[in-house]
Formats: sequence, C-alpha cells, structure tokens
Amino acid sequence: MPFDSTGKISFDHIYTAPDPRPFFGTLRRVDYHIPQLAKPYFAKLIGEHPAESPTVLDVGCSYGVNAALRRCDATMDELYAHYTAPDVLALSHAELIEAARARVTGPGGVKFFGLDASEPALEYALSAGFLDEAIHADFERDDPDGTQRKLLDDVDLVISTGCVGYVTEKTITRIARGSRPWMAHFVLRMFSYDPVADSLAGLGYETAQVPGVFRQRRFASAEERTQILDTLDAAGVDPTGVESDGWLYAQLYVSRPEGAAAELAATLATPEQEG
Repeated sequence: MPFDSTGKISFDHIYTAPDPRPFFGTLRRVDYHIPQLAKPYFAKLIGEHPAESPTVLDVGCSYGVNAALRRCDATMDELYAHYTAPDVLALSHAELIEAARARVTGPGGVKFFGLDASEPALEYALSAGFLDEAIHADFERDDPDGTQRKLLDDVDLVISTGCVGYVTEKTITRIARGSRPWMAHFVLRMFSYDPVADSLAGLGYETAQVPGVFRQRRFASAEERTQILDTLDAAGVDPTGVESDGWLYAQLYVSRPEGAAAELAATLATPEQEG
C-alpha cells in the first residue's frame, strides 16, 4: 500500500467502496480498535451534556462506525466478525443493508450526524440506519452551504476518532461557528491539537486533555513503524514506551465553549466501561 504525506500507510481505498466489508476486512488485520476505546468516553459525554437528547456529529465518520457501536450495542470485534463472515461476504448490497438495519436496536433518543468526504460511505451509513443525517463536504476547502449550516446548527456534540491531523482547524472552526457544540477528538500523538485549540479559543472555547493514551492500531509494516517514529521525532514527541511498542497512539482532547473544559476532562478520566 502507498504511504501518505505523514508517513502512514494510506487506507484511502477502503473508504470508497459501496459498503464497509473492505474497511473491516483490512483494518481487522492491524487491530484497529480506537472506536471501541472511545465508546465509553462518548457515552459519558452524551450523558453529561445538558441537552436531553444530544445531536452528535461524527467528523470523518466513514461508514458510521462510532454510531453503529452505540446503535447496534456492539463491539468492534463483533462488527469485524459480522462483516468478514463468509455468509455476509456473499450477500448482495441490498441484503447487507437489510442485515445491518436488523442489528440496530438502540439506545434511541440521541441523533447521529456524519461528516465525510466519501459519499459511498455516507450513503451506506444512512441506509443501514447508523446515521440520521449525512453531510458530504470538504470543509477544509469550502464553507458550509445553507443546508449544511442548518444541520450544523442542530449539533450539540462533535466527536472524531482519528481524522484530526488530516482535517485541520479550518474544518473544526467551520463546524463550531454556529451552535458552539462541545467537542471530543481522539488525535494521534504525531499530530498537534494546538492549532485547533487556538482557533477554537478565538470562538470562546476552552480545551483540556483527558489523561492517558489510547491505542489506535498496530503498525502495518516495519517501514511504516520507521517512518512514524521519524515523524514523531521531528515533532519532538518521545515514542519510548508508547509507539515504540508497535502501535499508533492517540490522545483525547475536549473543547467546550465558555470554559469548564478542565472539569469535563476530569469527569472523563474514569468513564463508565461499556461493551
């Protein structure tokens, strides 16, 4: 597989298929499971938010994995097993969507919106019932149009599990300008969250880091490991005892308007564990 400009192997091709079978088949081999680690943190954020039934926007949602984990009451291992099972691989696209919709059991109330540059991934997530609304856009380049802005104005909480660093403060501030939602972003340690935090500060946000680091996935090859360690070194980030053990690691940042981000981060330090 080719490498992107950060030194990571590019998985772009798995996000453009009409369904997530290539996505799960490929990422299972590198133990990608950051959405599973993120699940209890997002659940606690939803519970802490003052909105009775918050509307959640997943930035870089691809096939709606974060929403599926909640709405299907599933784990990443269960989704991997489902989408790579021989009988599921043999299903037609329509049959696959029907099977996905049958897995959606709750919990209800919370709405999930998805933002992504992949139209096929968004279409699947909508058809499967993982997402309530989809925003197909590139906010690195363009401002939201009227329809997109209306959806963004309904958002209470913005989440992501790995897209910050590929999307920048341009995207995040364009989302934040309307409803001033809470934010929770899992960001690979090779990327600095400072530009996002600084831009959000200009909109009245406070940002805090939740203690700890979170395994995203294994390195896909020795060459990728070497390149990522070099990238971390150039960024002044010490990988000893972290990425040096063979995994990419992320940190969790919460940003909240009108202060209180530190208190929110402290609350999240011990999230309720979910399956």
